[in-house]
Amino acid sequence: MSHPHPDLDAPGPLTPGALRVIPLGGLGEVGRNMTVFEYDGKLLIVDCGVLFPDENQPGVDLILPDFEPIRDRLGDVVAVVLTHGHEDHIGGLPYLLRERGDIPVVGSQLTLALLEGKLKEHRHRNVPQQIVAEGETLQIGPFICEFVAVNHSIPDALAVAIKTPAGVVLHTGDFKMDQLPLDNRITDLRAFARLGEEGVDLFMVDSTNSEVPGFTTHERDIAPVLDRVFTNAKNQRIIVACFASHVHRVQQVMDAAVKHNRKVAYVGRSMVRNMGVARDLGFLNVPGDTLIDMRELDDYPPERVVLVSTGSQGEPMSALSRIAANDHNVVHLQPGDTVVLASSLIPGNENSVYRVINGLIRHGANVIHKGNALVHVSGHASAGELLYCYNIVKPRNVMPVHGEVRHLHANADLAVQTGVPRENVVVVEDGVVVDLIDRKAVVAGKVDCGYVFVDGSTVGDITETSLKDRRILGDEGFISVIAVMDSVTGKLTAGPEIQARGFAEDDTVFDDLKPKIEAEIEKAIGGGVDDMYQLQQVIRRVVGKWVSDTHRRRPMIIPVVVES
Repeated sequence: MSHPHPDLDAPGPLTPGALRVIPLGGLGEVGRNMTVFEYDGKLLIVDCGVLFPDENQPGVDLILPDFEPIRDRLGDVVAVVLTHGHEDHIGGLPYLLRERGDIPVVGSQLTLALLEGKLKEHRHRNVPQQIVAEGETLQIGPFICEFVAVNHSIPDALAVAIKTPAGVVLHTGDFKMDQLPLDNRITDLRAFARLGEEGVDLFMVDSTNSEVPGFTTHERDIAPVLDRVFTNAKNQRIIVACFASHVHRVQQVMDAAVKHNRKVAYVGRSMVRNMGVARDLGFLNVPGDTLIDMRELDDYPPERVVLVSTGSQGEPMSALSRIAANDHNVVHLQPGDTVVLASSLIPGNENSVYRVINGLIRHGANVIHKGNALVHVSGHASAGELLYCYNIVKPRNVMPVHGEVRHLHANADLAVQTGVPRENVVVVEDGVVVDLIDRKAVVAGKVDCGYVFVDGSTVGDITETSLKDRRILGDEGFISVIAVMDSVTGKLTAGPEIQARGFAEDDTVFDDLKPKIEAEIEKAIGGGVDDMYQLQQVIRRVVGKWVSDTHRRRPMIIPVVVES
């Protein structure tokens, strides 16, 4: 099994007739999925998503794949194929289109409809788009793409088989194998089997749930649990929080509401927008006069309504977080309200989610979540389903995708258990280039690609260093020291003046530090140091040692020496 080597060189030129695979995101993390395929001088991109920041990335809004490795080749891109409409697969596309606005985008009807809102928001007009459906085949430059239905936690998801003279790649996108999905659109294993018969040279498989044994529970198994929640809360208001793209989950809430004679209101901008799109396209069935506007809530008693809200991940500004903090302009919690968190816990969000749960309970709500009831099932295939896929497809080579390192390795082990030779399973992370040469997958090198941070309207200006600075400021505070020096005599004429934020409330703590700074500065000047930068370093060293020795803290220290 090939492992990522930090010492890999940049890949050489592509062997004529070979296919190159360049993962730029999604291998080593759950999010910002993006893979570039190169054949005969042309590039095909599959997905272009975002990753949401964790608590170690203060002030960051989104994290993008790094476009740098293909930036000077954007003219060679024949299309971006989107497998489905989740943020971690489509959210980065508006930023790629800033670099070249006429890249054709290919995807299913719902995927492109959900993308449309983003393109408008980013003011992208005239982006060429092509709707495709399962069973269709499309020639895009030198790539022949066949689209296959897969079942996921958003409707209209597709796997894509990419065919070139170098071989056939089958990329699952995100998928599971729910045999009884709400829309009766199952993962098309017959197509997987047919492609397997024809010969799949490289199978790129969703790894998110590869560590979970057995099979992912059916989505419809949630229905009786919801029914019980509605029965138990028959005299109270119910609030259900889930992802704004989980059409099937919202459908089940809608069905339960109709059965229990309740009206439904959406809370949260993205929920209103996405469910409107899903309903218009026929993916969401809303029975007549079930839906009401959030502003009409006061016209109904609490036991006659259900709110469907965003914010199941504890996002600070989301509807549910504001409700939990009693800060929502329309929805105010009443003791006895039932709140259902019908979603997963994305790794890294645990603290935020528990903060929201605690806030809800503090206001008297009864909170039901996946920890205490079956109110969420995953959108990804567990190990049992993945084994089925490997046995059906019988691929020559396997490249696990979409997951943290542990997921990729667990998925690789499953492939080996089904008989794929270990040397034909390539476990790589973002930036490691894999070439398909003579139907064999080989690691060809590594391109530089890192995290690209979006902060407000700036993209890519925030570095790991500035994040480190923010973390220090947030955790340890800062101290500034200002000293004025006479440029003629070389003596201190004012200062050192010390100010601190987030370090100590009382500035008198610095009284015994000032003479130390003065003594060190005079010693340095006496030793012939007259360079402002070096004097600043002297101050930094003295203050840093004093703070560390007396307070065991490491604040940011900003020394300023000015000449008078």
